[in-house]
Amino acid sequence: MLFRKKIEKSCSYCGFGAVLEGGQILCTKRGMVPADGKCRKFRYDPCKRIPPKPKAPDFQRYDQEDFSL
Repeated sequence: MLFRKKIEKSCSYCGFGAVLEGGQILCTKRGMVPADGKCRKFRYDPCKRIPPKPKAPDFQRYDQEDFSL
């Protein structure tokens, strides 16, 4: 998911932006922009992207017999 071809543009994980306090991004091209902003100069930086956490497995459907040898 991090390296897919079509990634939606967001200043929060752009190579030109640096995250500041308060949810603002300091962009070298556009200046101060909101984190959810986007522009034509977007360059994807996979190191800045934080993937969503995976869902926890649901163990309710298993019985104790499923975990014994």
